[in-house]
Amino acid sequence: MTEKLWYLKSCELFRRLSADDLATLERRCRSRQFTRGTPIYLPADQSDGVLLMAEGRAKICSFTAEGKQAILAFIEPGELFGELALVDEGERDEYAEAVEKSTVILIPADVMNHLVEQNAEVSLGVTKLFGLRRRRIERRLKYLLFRSNRERLVSLLLELAEQYGQPVAEGIHLKVKLSHQDLASIIGSTRETVTVLLGDLQEEKFLELGRRKIVITALENLASSIRAPVPKLPRSSLFPTV
Repeated sequence: MTEKLWYLKSCELFRRLSADDLATLERRCRSRQFTRGTPIYLPADQSDGVLLMAEGRAKICSFTAEGKQAILAFIEPGELFGELALVDEGERDEYAEAVEKSTVILIPADVMNHLVEQNAEVSLGVTKLFGLRRRRIERRLKYLLFRSNRERLVSLLLELAEQYGQPVAEGIHLKVKLSHQDLASIIGSTRETVTVLLGDLQEEKFLELGRRKIVITALENLASSIRAPVPKLPRSSLFPTV
């Protein structure tokens, strides 16, 4: 089994494809490695295919009218991104950047569209992907418009717990390394504000901080502080969430 085929089969979406479909997919797609901080695609690049994160991690970003970076999502191994190429093969609106050394597989749009048309499970999986991304972005937009910086930060921490939370003796460890600037770029705030708010939450015994490490020590109380439901811890799903 080639390395590229192994990556394709490791993606939940493709595990039940026939041998012929997998062979076609392997033959038509191509893989590429990116070092940390390298753009995977840029705004105005041609949207000619979807991408599969084989190894590493990437962030999807855009710039505000003031020129500030806004992080829209993080992409984990086994996850598809750039999926709007399936409905619009024009230019990309956002950009993707590797946040650590990454291997990415590009799947041409025509190949992916053929799989969607011929395979009900692939079609359902792609539909779920669109739905999950839209719901998460709408929820984040609602918080950006109507909530305070503290509420937005707490909401993000709960979202990260749902995606990356791992039970440890102290509480729930968020298994994703984000800087204060990363957190600020997600919630539309400043690094200084996020630093102060995290310090406040630590003093109030909601969490413990380390170098790019966050452990939520009182998950239920943290959720209750903004009248939000307690997040469920990660479980296996068709697509990792963003």
